[in-house]
Amino acid sequence: MADNTRLEIARRQIETARQYTLGLIADLEDALWFRQPAEGITHVAWQIGHLAVAEYGLGLFRLRGRGEGDGQLVSSSFRKQFGKGSQPDPDPNRNPSPADLRQVLERVHQQVLRELAGYTEADLDTPVEEPHALFATKLGCLYFCSLHEMMHAGQIGLVRRLLGKQPLR
Repeated sequence: MADNTRLEIARRQIETARQYTLGLIADLEDALWFRQPAEGITHVAWQIGHLAVAEYGLGLFRLRGRGEGDGQLVSSSFRKQFGKGSQPDPDPNRNPSPADLRQVLERVHQQVLRELAGYTEADLDTPVEEPHALFATKLGCLYFCSLHEMMHAGQIGLVRRLLGKQPLR
């Protein structure tokens, strides 16, 4: 694939955002994933679960609809717990473990990257069935995927600081 195609640019943006997010959570102990430094706001576990659901929605579902194996990528209960409009629950017993959250995040991400390889430049201008206020095409979904992740990476960065962690260098 050429290095300057719109699809490759979108893929690189998604990869860059994910690498930054993974750096933000690399040194967080499991016990900190559910702590809300300002109670009732958010925690790292919800942010990571939400990123998995959002990447599924933006990088798979909006581009091609529901796939046969999607329930194994991210279950409907997981999508409900971490989807748009959901609220973080600080009780670790009512959440997937950090290891499980990382697995779903990685599983969805790898599926998005696999499926991106099958799109052509012409596919990118195709309208999506459920347009968003900010985009109406497949390319728009892909570009927004990385922007959305960076927005939530900023929230993870803030939570890290409130938990006493140093900023990434």
